[in-house]
Amino acid sequence: MATIKDVAKMAGVSISTVSYALNNHAKVSKKTKQKIMDAARQLNYQKNGLASDLKKNSTRTIAIIVTDLAGPHYAELVKGIQEVTLSKGYDLLACSSVGEETSTAVKFLTEKRVDGAIVLSHNIDEDIIIQSARKEFPIILLDRKVDSDFVVSIEVDNEEGCHMAAEYLIEQGHRDIAFISGNSIGSLHVQRVRGYESALRKHGLDGKSRLHQFGLFNQDNGYSMTKMLIAQGNLPTAIMYANDEMAIGGIKAFKEYGIEIPSDVSIIGFDDIELAQYVRPALTTVMQPKYERGALAAHLIFQILEGQDTQDYYKFSTQLVLRDSVQKRKE
Repeated sequence: MATIKDVAKMAGVSISTVSYALNNHAKVSKKTKQKIMDAARQLNYQKNGLASDLKKNSTRTIAIIVTDLAGPHYAELVKGIQEVTLSKGYDLLACSSVGEETSTAVKFLTEKRVDGAIVLSHNIDEDIIIQSARKEFPIILLDRKVDSDFVVSIEVDNEEGCHMAAEYLIEQGHRDIAFISGNSIGSLHVQRVRGYESALRKHGLDGKSRLHQFGLFNQDNGYSMTKMLIAQGNLPTAIMYANDEMAIGGIKAFKEYGIEIPSDVSIIGFDDIELAQYVRPALTTVMQPKYERGALAAHLIFQILEGQDTQDYYKFSTQLVLRDSVQKRKE
Protein backbone atom coordinates (compact mmCIF):
# COMPACT_ATOMS: atom_id res chain seq x y z
CA MET A 1 0.00 0.00 0.00
CA ALA A 2 1.39 3.38 -1.04
CA THR A 3 2.32 5.89 1.67
CA ILE A 4 2.46 9.65 1.73
CA LYS A 5 6.24 9.30 1.49
CA ASP A 6 5.84 7.46 -1.84
CA VAL A 7 3.63 10.23 -3.19
CA ALA A 8 6.15 12.88 -2.14
CA LYS A 9 8.99 10.98 -3.84
CA MET A 10 7.10 10.57 -7.15
CA ALA A 11 5.96 14.19 -7.18
CA GLY A 12 9.42 15.47 -6.19
CA VAL A 13 8.17 17.46 -3.21
CA SER A 14 8.37 17.24 0.58
CA ILE A 15 5.98 15.17 2.69
CA SER A 16 4.61 18.35 4.29
CA THR A 17 3.78 19.76 0.84
CA VAL A 18 1.86 16.57 0.01
CA SER A 19 -0.03 16.89 3.28
CA TYR A 20 -0.94 20.51 2.54
CA ALA A 21 -2.08 19.59 -0.97
CA LEU A 22 -4.25 16.69 0.16
CA ASN A 23 -5.91 18.97 2.70
CA ASN A 24 -6.55 21.55 -0.05
CA HIS A 25 -4.37 24.20 1.62
CA ALA A 26 -3.94 27.47 -0.26
CA LYS A 27 -0.22 27.39 0.56
CA VAL A 28 0.36 24.95 -2.35
CA SER A 29 0.22 26.27 -5.91
CA LYS A 30 -2.36 24.89 -8.33
CA LYS A 31 0.37 23.39 -10.54
CA THR A 32 2.12 21.60 -7.63
CA LYS A 33 -1.18 20.40 -6.24
CA GLN A 34 -2.08 18.88 -9.61
CA LYS A 35 1.28 17.10 -9.78
CA ILE A 36 0.73 15.66 -6.31
CA MET A 37 -2.82 14.55 -7.11
CA ASP A 38 -1.61 12.83 -10.30
CA ALA A 39 1.05 10.98 -8.32
CA ALA A 40 -1.48 9.94 -5.69
CA ARG A 41 -3.79 8.57 -8.37
CA GLN A 42 -1.00 6.63 -10.08
CA LEU A 43 0.05 5.08 -6.78
CA ASN A 44 -3.58 4.45 -5.76
CA TYR A 45 -2.84 6.35 -2.56
CA GLN A 46 -5.71 7.02 -0.17
CA LYS A 47 -5.52 9.50 2.63
CA ASN A 48 -5.95 7.94 6.06
CA GLY A 49 -8.74 10.11 7.34
CA LEU A 50 -8.85 8.33 10.70
CA ALA A 51 -5.17 8.94 11.39
CA SER A 52 -5.57 12.58 10.38
CA ASP A 53 -8.52 12.99 12.73
CA LEU A 54 -6.64 11.35 15.58
CA LYS A 55 -3.87 13.92 15.21
CA LYS A 56 -6.47 16.64 15.56
CA ASN A 57 -7.65 14.85 18.73
CA SER A 58 -11.21 14.67 17.35
CA THR A 59 -12.87 12.36 14.86
CA ARG A 60 -16.31 14.04 14.98
CA THR A 61 -17.69 10.51 15.16
CA ILE A 62 -19.73 8.73 17.82
CA ALA A 63 -19.90 4.93 18.02
CA ILE A 64 -22.89 2.78 18.94
CA ILE A 65 -21.71 -0.68 20.01
CA VAL A 66 -24.20 -3.53 20.20
CA THR A 67 -23.93 -7.29 20.51
CA ASP A 68 -25.83 -8.00 17.30
CA LEU A 69 -26.62 -5.41 14.62
CA ALA A 70 -29.39 -7.59 13.16
CA GLY A 71 -31.93 -7.18 15.98
CA PRO A 72 -35.13 -5.20 15.13
CA HIS A 73 -35.03 -3.73 18.64
CA TYR A 74 -32.16 -1.47 17.59
CA ALA A 75 -33.88 0.39 14.72
CA GLU A 76 -35.70 3.05 16.78
CA LEU A 77 -32.86 3.29 19.30
CA VAL A 78 -30.32 4.01 16.55
CA LYS A 79 -32.71 6.49 14.92
CA GLY A 80 -32.81 8.53 18.12
CA ILE A 81 -29.01 8.48 18.41
CA GLN A 82 -28.50 9.31 14.74
CA GLU A 83 -30.82 12.32 14.65
CA VAL A 84 -29.09 13.98 17.60
CA THR A 85 -25.61 13.08 16.30
CA LEU A 86 -26.25 14.48 12.82
CA SER A 87 -27.75 17.67 14.28
CA LYS A 88 -24.36 18.24 15.95
CA GLY A 89 -22.46 17.70 12.70
CA TYR A 90 -21.08 14.33 13.81
CA ASP A 91 -21.14 10.95 12.11
CA LEU A 92 -22.50 7.81 13.72
CA LEU A 93 -20.62 4.53 13.41
CA ALA A 94 -22.34 1.27 14.40
CA CYS A 95 -20.51 -1.96 15.12
CA SER A 96 -21.03 -5.27 16.88
CA SER A 97 -18.94 -6.52 19.79
CA VAL A 98 -18.41 -10.07 18.54
CA GLY A 99 -14.88 -11.24 19.35
CA GLU A 100 -14.49 -9.56 22.76
CA GLU A 101 -11.00 -8.09 23.37
CA THR A 102 -9.88 -8.51 19.74
CA SER A 103 -13.00 -6.93 18.28
CA THR A 104 -13.13 -3.61 16.49
CA ALA A 105 -15.66 -2.47 19.08
CA VAL A 106 -13.17 -2.79 21.93
CA LYS A 107 -10.53 -0.98 19.88
CA PHE A 108 -12.92 1.96 19.49
CA LEU A 109 -12.99 2.17 23.28
CA THR A 110 -9.38 1.46 24.19
CA GLU A 111 -7.75 3.33 21.31
CA LYS A 112 -10.20 6.27 21.33
CA ARG A 113 -10.97 5.93 17.63
CA VAL A 114 -14.17 7.94 18.14
CA ASP A 115 -15.09 10.91 20.35
CA GLY A 116 -17.53 8.97 22.51
CA ALA A 117 -19.38 5.68 22.61
CA ILE A 118 -22.84 4.35 23.41
CA VAL A 119 -22.54 0.74 24.54
CA LEU A 120 -25.39 -1.78 24.45
CA SER A 121 -23.38 -4.96 24.71
CA HIS A 122 -22.92 -7.34 27.62
CA ASN A 123 -19.78 -9.07 26.34
CA ILE A 124 -17.57 -6.01 26.77
CA ASP A 125 -15.94 -6.31 30.16
CA GLU A 126 -16.74 -3.71 32.80
CA ASP A 127 -13.03 -3.08 33.40
CA ILE A 128 -12.55 -2.09 29.74
CA ILE A 129 -15.38 0.42 30.02
CA ILE A 130 -14.05 1.93 33.26
CA GLN A 131 -10.47 2.16 31.97
CA SER A 132 -11.54 3.70 28.65
CA ALA A 133 -13.88 6.45 29.87
CA ARG A 134 -12.39 9.95 30.16
CA LYS A 135 -13.67 13.51 30.29
CA GLU A 136 -12.73 13.83 26.63
CA PHE A 137 -14.14 10.37 25.87
CA PRO A 138 -17.54 9.83 27.54
CA ILE A 139 -19.23 6.42 27.47
CA ILE A 140 -22.98 5.96 27.78
CA LEU A 141 -23.92 2.50 28.99
CA LEU A 142 -27.36 1.07 28.17
CA ASP A 143 -29.06 -1.71 30.15
CA ARG A 144 -26.15 -1.90 32.57
CA LYS A 145 -24.98 0.10 35.56
CA VAL A 146 -21.31 0.90 36.19
CA ASP A 147 -20.15 3.28 38.90
CA SER A 148 -17.37 5.30 37.29
CA ASP A 149 -16.60 8.89 36.39
CA PHE A 150 -17.46 9.72 32.77
CA VAL A 151 -19.66 6.63 32.42
CA VAL A 152 -23.39 7.39 32.40
CA SER A 153 -25.83 4.49 32.71
CA ILE A 154 -29.32 4.49 31.20
CA GLU A 155 -31.68 1.67 32.11
CA VAL A 156 -35.30 0.77 31.54
CA ASP A 157 -37.44 -0.31 34.50
CA ASN A 158 -37.46 -3.93 33.33
CA GLU A 159 -38.56 -5.32 36.67
CA GLU A 160 -41.58 -3.06 36.91
CA GLY A 161 -42.47 -3.75 33.26
CA CYS A 162 -42.60 -7.52 33.77
CA HIS A 163 -44.35 -7.17 37.12
CA MET A 164 -47.00 -5.04 35.39
CA ALA A 165 -47.42 -7.61 32.59
CA ALA A 166 -47.79 -10.52 35.04
CA GLU A 167 -50.26 -8.52 37.15
CA TYR A 168 -52.36 -7.89 34.05
CA LEU A 169 -52.49 -11.61 33.22
CA ILE A 170 -53.48 -12.40 36.80
CA GLU A 171 -56.22 -9.76 36.62
CA GLN A 172 -57.49 -11.53 33.51
CA GLY A 173 -57.92 -14.72 35.52
CA HIS A 174 -54.68 -16.54 34.63
CA ARG A 175 -53.06 -18.55 37.40
CA ASP A 176 -50.65 -20.77 35.43
CA ILE A 177 -48.21 -18.35 33.78
CA ALA A 178 -44.91 -19.44 32.22
CA PHE A 179 -41.93 -17.23 31.44
CA ILE A 180 -39.79 -17.98 28.36
CA SER A 181 -36.37 -16.35 28.12
CA GLY A 182 -32.87 -16.84 26.74
CA ASN A 183 -29.63 -17.47 28.58
CA SER A 184 -29.30 -15.35 31.71
CA ILE A 185 -26.81 -12.76 30.48
CA GLY A 186 -26.56 -9.53 32.40
CA SER A 187 -28.88 -7.61 34.68
CA LEU A 188 -31.62 -7.09 32.06
CA HIS A 189 -32.64 -10.76 32.15
CA VAL A 190 -32.44 -10.87 35.95
CA GLN A 191 -34.64 -7.78 36.31
CA ARG A 192 -37.34 -9.12 33.96
CA VAL A 193 -37.49 -12.50 35.70
CA ARG A 194 -37.60 -10.77 39.08
CA GLY A 195 -40.63 -8.72 37.98
CA TYR A 196 -42.45 -11.85 36.81
CA GLU A 197 -41.68 -13.77 39.99
CA SER A 198 -42.58 -10.91 42.33
CA ALA A 199 -46.06 -10.58 40.80
CA LEU A 200 -46.69 -14.33 41.17
CA ARG A 201 -45.40 -14.27 44.73
CA LYS A 202 -47.66 -11.32 45.57
CA HIS A 203 -50.70 -13.40 44.59
CA GLY A 204 -49.51 -16.65 46.12
CA LEU A 205 -48.77 -18.22 42.76
CA ASP A 206 -45.00 -18.57 43.05
CA GLY A 207 -45.34 -22.34 43.46
CA LYS A 208 -46.78 -22.47 39.93
CA SER A 209 -44.05 -20.48 38.24
CA ARG A 210 -42.48 -22.07 35.17
CA LEU A 211 -39.29 -20.56 33.86
CA HIS A 212 -37.74 -21.80 30.62
CA GLN A 213 -34.45 -20.43 29.38
CA PHE A 214 -31.63 -21.29 27.00
CA GLY A 215 -30.16 -19.94 23.79
CA LEU A 216 -30.51 -16.52 22.20
CA PHE A 217 -33.21 -13.88 22.61
CA ASN A 218 -34.52 -14.26 19.05
CA GLN A 219 -37.44 -15.66 17.06
CA ASP A 220 -35.80 -19.02 16.40
CA ASN A 221 -35.23 -19.65 20.07
CA GLY A 222 -38.71 -18.48 21.02
CA TYR A 223 -40.06 -20.91 18.43
CA SER A 224 -37.92 -23.81 19.72
CA MET A 225 -38.71 -23.27 23.40
CA THR A 226 -42.42 -22.91 22.70
CA LYS A 227 -42.38 -26.23 20.83
CA MET A 228 -40.60 -27.75 23.84
CA LEU A 229 -43.29 -26.38 26.16
CA ILE A 230 -46.05 -27.78 23.91
CA ALA A 231 -44.34 -31.19 23.81
CA GLN A 232 -44.29 -31.35 27.61
CA GLY A 233 -48.08 -31.18 27.72
CA ASN A 234 -50.09 -29.42 30.44
CA LEU A 235 -49.84 -26.10 28.59
CA PRO A 236 -50.07 -22.99 30.80
CA THR A 237 -52.94 -20.60 30.18
CA ALA A 238 -50.56 -17.68 29.61
CA ILE A 239 -46.93 -17.15 28.65
CA MET A 240 -44.69 -14.14 29.11
CA TYR A 241 -41.75 -13.88 26.73
CA ALA A 242 -38.54 -12.01 27.57
CA ASN A 243 -38.87 -9.99 24.35
CA ASP A 244 -41.12 -9.57 21.31
CA GLU A 245 -38.84 -11.51 18.97
CA MET A 246 -39.21 -14.62 21.13
CA ALA A 247 -42.97 -14.07 21.39
CA ILE A 248 -43.28 -13.87 17.59
CA GLY A 249 -41.39 -17.15 17.32
CA GLY A 250 -43.84 -18.57 19.86
CA ILE A 251 -46.83 -17.45 17.77
CA LYS A 252 -45.41 -19.37 14.81
CA ALA A 253 -45.05 -22.55 16.89
CA PHE A 254 -48.58 -22.34 18.25
CA LYS A 255 -50.02 -21.88 14.75
CA GLU A 256 -48.21 -25.00 13.53
CA TYR A 257 -49.82 -27.04 16.31
CA GLY A 258 -53.27 -25.53 15.80
CA ILE A 259 -53.23 -23.86 19.21
CA GLU A 260 -55.27 -20.67 19.13
CA ILE A 261 -54.08 -17.37 20.58
CA PRO A 262 -55.60 -16.03 22.79
CA SER A 263 -58.48 -18.52 23.27
CA ASP A 264 -56.17 -21.46 24.10
CA VAL A 265 -53.20 -19.52 25.47
CA SER A 266 -52.55 -15.81 26.06
CA ILE A 267 -49.11 -14.32 25.41
CA ILE A 268 -47.27 -11.09 26.23
CA GLY A 269 -43.94 -9.83 24.85
CA PHE A 270 -41.53 -7.09 25.86
CA ASP A 271 -40.03 -4.14 23.89
CA ASP A 272 -42.90 -3.22 21.51
CA ILE A 273 -40.85 -3.57 18.31
CA GLU A 274 -42.59 -2.34 15.16
CA LEU A 275 -43.48 -5.87 14.03
CA ALA A 276 -45.46 -6.50 17.24
CA GLN A 277 -48.51 -4.63 15.96
CA TYR A 278 -48.51 -6.40 12.59
CA VAL A 279 -48.34 -10.08 13.61
CA ARG A 280 -51.64 -11.90 14.01
CA PRO A 281 -52.90 -11.75 16.59
CA ALA A 282 -51.36 -8.35 17.30
CA LEU A 283 -49.03 -8.74 20.25
CA THR A 284 -49.78 -7.35 23.70
CA THR A 285 -46.42 -6.21 25.01
CA VAL A 286 -44.47 -3.96 27.37
CA MET A 287 -43.26 -0.83 25.60
CA GLN A 288 -39.90 0.66 26.42
CA PRO A 289 -39.06 4.12 24.97
CA LYS A 290 -36.40 3.11 22.44
CA TYR A 291 -36.14 6.33 20.40
CA GLU A 292 -36.12 8.52 23.51
CA ARG A 293 -33.44 6.39 25.15
CA GLY A 294 -31.21 6.67 22.08
CA ALA A 295 -31.75 10.42 21.82
CA LEU A 296 -30.94 10.92 25.51
CA ALA A 297 -27.76 8.83 25.19
CA ALA A 298 -26.53 11.00 22.32
CA HIS A 299 -27.48 14.24 24.10
CA LEU A 300 -25.53 13.17 27.17
CA ILE A 301 -22.37 12.50 25.17
CA PHE A 302 -22.43 16.03 23.76
CA GLN A 303 -23.24 17.57 27.14
CA ILE A 304 -20.20 15.87 28.65
CA LEU A 305 -17.97 16.86 25.70
CA GLU A 306 -19.16 20.46 26.14
CA GLY A 307 -18.33 20.41 29.85
CA GLN A 308 -21.93 20.41 31.11
CA ASP A 309 -23.00 18.57 34.25
CA THR A 310 -25.01 15.36 33.91
CA GLN A 311 -26.36 12.73 36.27
CA ASP A 312 -24.58 9.39 36.34
CA TYR A 313 -27.78 7.34 36.12
CA TYR A 314 -31.14 7.59 34.32
CA LYS A 315 -34.09 5.20 34.29
CA PHE A 316 -37.03 5.11 31.86
CA SER A 317 -40.43 3.75 32.85
CA THR A 318 -42.34 1.23 30.75
CA GLN A 319 -45.92 0.98 29.55
CA LEU A 320 -48.24 -1.96 28.90
CA VAL A 321 -49.59 -1.92 25.33
CA LEU A 322 -52.84 -3.89 25.06
CA ARG A 323 -53.56 -5.61 21.75
CA ASP A 324 -55.14 -8.94 20.82
CA SER A 325 -52.93 -11.71 22.21
CA VAL A 326 -54.44 -11.80 25.73
CA GLN A 327 -57.94 -12.96 26.60
CA LYS A 328 -59.76 -12.96 29.93
CA ARG A 329 -59.86 -16.50 31.25
CA LYS A 330 -63.27 -17.99 31.91
CA GLU A 331 -63.67 -19.54 35.34
